Amino acid sequence: MSRPLPPLNALRAFEAIARHLSFSRAADELHVTPAALSHQIHGLEEQLGVALFHRRSRAIELTGAGRLIYPGLHAGFESVRDAVGRLDRAREDRFLVISATPGLTAKWLVPRLWRFLTAHPGIDARISANMRYADFITDDVDVAIRLSDGVHPELHVEKLIDDSVLPVCSPRLVEEGLRRVDDLRRFTLIHYDIPMSAPSPPQWAEWLRVAGATSIDATRGLRFNVADHALDAAVAGAGVSLTFKLMASDDVRSRRLVIPFGPELPITEGAYHFVCPRGHETRPNVRAFRDWLFAEMAETRAQWATVRIEVG
Repeated sequence: MSRPLPPLNALRAFEAIARHLSFSRAADELHVTPAALSHQIHGLEEQLGVALFHRRSRAIELTGAGRLIYPGLHAGFESVRDAVGRLDRAREDRFLVISATPGLTAKWLVPRLWRFLTAHPGIDARISANMRYADFITDDVDVAIRLSDGVHPELHVEKLIDDSVLPVCSPRLVEEGLRRVDDLRRFTLIHYDIPMSAPSPPQWAEWLRVAGATSIDATRGLRFNVADHALDAAVAGAGVSLTFKLMASDDVRSRRLVIPFGPELPITEGAYHFVCPRGHETRPNVRAFRDWLFAEMAETRAQWATVRIEVG
């Protein structure tokens, strides 16, 4: 007849102490006091009828009986840890937290995200829209789309797409006489004030200089601190916005916005990058999002090839 098993907590205490060969380190791991562990081991030794540790003045050692039962108990608890770890990994692969700027989130990511979720119904996406770069340790973020120089040595980084700025407006403004760059002096300039921490795209003053229209006051007009608000104002006919090309993609394709004239100026200080913690790029949910993101960016790039400047 087999003897009844000792209490699981006592066996767990023995395994931790034997692994560390220290009551204090095992107590830290198990969040109990060394005295509590000593009491559990005393009870376990009484139930088994053998001593499990030799107590020395500054150390402990396993007895012959302790060495006999430790490998099996260690393997058993490792199996338990691995089983729980598989559950945690499965939970991690279900949720995907995506970080992007508010403007890119509202104008480009959200209108497309349903396609990713339809293709991957087992993934629940969470969007974290913020102008600052996500901290992957403290913000609980899995992946990010960053407009940056791409230098993030501690992270896995892949370049997605270059971007540029160009003027856009409601078709109504073209009907009202916005035909040439010089006509801008009669229309409201819509500004997007970039946070100092972000790569700075060309602003109206630089654009007007390149366009040869330095006599137009580049400081006047309507200002926003969120890019999608500036675009929404342009859609409503409030003025002409100098905007990120990527963010304007859907509004231009749907003709809610038109490009009245050039030039288009590249953003030289950065590009959009796919970013995640180094080593996480192989996780199934991260890999799935990464592949989908690159495909969507390629489609957006192809759509721009068919867009024409409205006037000249």
